[in-house]
Amino acid sequence: MVARLLELYKNEVAPKLAEEFGYTNRLAVPKLEKIVVSMGIGRAINDPSLLESAAEELALITGQKPIITTARKSVSGFKLRKGMKIGLKVTLRGQRMYEFLDRLISLAIPRVKDFRGLSPSGFDGRGNYNMGLTEQTVFPEIHPDKVKAVQGMNIAIVTTAKNDEQARRLLTLLGMPFRMPAGVAQR
Repeated sequence: MVARLLELYKNEVAPKLAEEFGYTNRLAVPKLEKIVVSMGIGRAINDPSLLESAAEELALITGQKPIITTARKSVSGFKLRKGMKIGLKVTLRGQRMYEFLDRLISLAIPRVKDFRGLSPSGFDGRGNYNMGLTEQTVFPEIHPDKVKAVQGMNIAIVTTAKNDEQARRLLTLLGMPFRMPAGVAQR
């Protein structure tokens, strides 16, 4: 079974982007490259079991086992030593990436309290978008009763777009609900 967003991209989004930005080669049309979901778990220094439970939850959310990230350098103020396990990271590509993005757009984002649209300032200038979620319980796979600690996460969406305008248009056509800057009409 092919992911719903992948079908949408191939049948509607790619032809529309090619027309809007004047691409004649279909391989040059902006597309999603990967999505990186990461969690920084600073409290794991004192309680390593938090890292394990967060790893299980991240695996449920993404459908892929996360890798454990370690501290790059020591920081005495945080009682942190180089090499300590302090985070988790998952890199999604292909079908899993599209399935995750579909669940993020249609299920998780609408469950965020007081949601008024994603910030348009999350673009990095090279066509990639970063956003944060304050808690993992917005995903339906996570049961709030079983959560040991509420944990935020960063989601980096890497595209092949040449600039932020093309990346924003790609993500908008895929269904990302961006907040419009004041005085700008949506296409």
